[in-house]
Amino acid sequence: MSEPRKLFVKSFGCQMNVYDSRRMADVMAPSGFAETDGPEGADVIILNTCHIREKAAEKIYSEIGRLRVLKQEAAAAGRNVTIAVAGCVAQAEGEEIVRRAPAVDIVVGSQNYHRLPEMVARVKDGAKNGTKIVDTNFPVEDRFDALPTPKRETIRSRGIAAFVTVQEGCDKFCTFCVVPYTRGAEVSRPVEKIAEEVTRLAEGGVREITLIGQNVNAYHGTGRDGREWPFGKLMHRLADIPGIARIRYTTSHPNDMEASLIEAHRDLPALMPYVHLPVQSGNDRVLDAMNRRHTRADYLVVIERLRAARPDIVFSSDFIVGFPGETEAEFRDTLSLVEEVGFASAYSFMYSPRPGTPAAEMDGQIAEGEKSERLQRLQAVINRHQKAFNAATLGRTLDVLLERPGRHAGQIVGKTPYMQAVQVMAPAAMIGEVVPVTITGLGTFSLFGTLAQNAAVPEPLDA
Repeated sequence: MSEPRKLFVKSFGCQMNVYDSRRMADVMAPSGFAETDGPEGADVIILNTCHIREKAAEKIYSEIGRLRVLKQEAAAAGRNVTIAVAGCVAQAEGEEIVRRAPAVDIVVGSQNYHRLPEMVARVKDGAKNGTKIVDTNFPVEDRFDALPTPKRETIRSRGIAAFVTVQEGCDKFCTFCVVPYTRGAEVSRPVEKIAEEVTRLAEGGVREITLIGQNVNAYHGTGRDGREWPFGKLMHRLADIPGIARIRYTTSHPNDMEASLIEAHRDLPALMPYVHLPVQSGNDRVLDAMNRRHTRADYLVVIERLRAARPDIVFSSDFIVGFPGETEAEFRDTLSLVEEVGFASAYSFMYSPRPGTPAAEMDGQIAEGEKSERLQRLQAVINRHQKAFNAATLGRTLDVLLERPGRHAGQIVGKTPYMQAVQVMAPAAMIGEVVPVTITGLGTFSLFGTLAQNAAVPEPLDA
């Protein structure tokens, strides 16, 4: 029996890319490819790219340059290496990638990676002729139907938390964003297809799922009754699957925080009281220029409704500073919104133009130094609130899902309902359990705790 060929997938960017990278490995496995931890020695290397951040394409070309040297060294040793660029940069750049980087053999768009085995085989067969493949058309078929079922041992090796794509694409067309152009229109997977995937994950030992989509709470997949189900109804279906202890979701839009989802936060203990709800700005004129389709007041009403349904709920968010035309007074409205909501955490970025988006052509582009100064001020306020939230957990007993061994012997790392990492001394047999932990200390990036007195510790196995 021949040894499996080696596959290395490097993922950039969002949670959906992490999910897609794992499914790329799944789709290549039946063709005899096994994942490896680095590009050295790999037969196929896939860069699964993200186009959200500034200079994303240039970073990929730099990465390809390093891989080109590796590919040349392998060729000198008589071994062929196939390089593929996948994801959103591939979708946006297409043929340009092959033109600028001849070392690349395959460019595959964000929704076509189910065809990777066929593409790799074609490149191998045409290696002497320098075959190149570029496939960035949005497919007619549902790629999820073509993806193989990962083996239980594969699922188990990836840990007890998993991402599950339920929705893709976005119809919002925020003026700063490339997602509608690289991921296409909003599409939701059928309820039972999602339930089947979650069931397989649970059977493989997964205890926590995070439902993901570019605009995840716009979900409207077809249910068992043939009707469109809202996101909250999907939550109820998944919460009934044995073995699933926790459900999360990201990224959501304030305009799609509909009644069934808010009620799910009220009714489902498995749905965690932590919501990532991007707002981007605290000023109405800037929000309008961004085409966010909600006002500051609209956003605060959503926050109020969720808190009424689940009083212990907390929020994280996304912010963009220095959007074209943003004045100092308008920026201070963002600072005041952070103070008003008191986010447990948040991501904040300086605005950077994306080619092809309306905002890139707007007047009033703000100097980098001014954007940087505003970002520092915003992050100082965000950090203050995050530290205060973490400090408020001291002495409290929280349910913690124990996930993996820590750096020290006997140490386990887990997560609170609020996405805080917690380090606790506990038996390895407790990994996968949700246990009460009393928070005893604060670290820079995590909390420290001890098992509460009522935590059930498994008996040691007989020798």
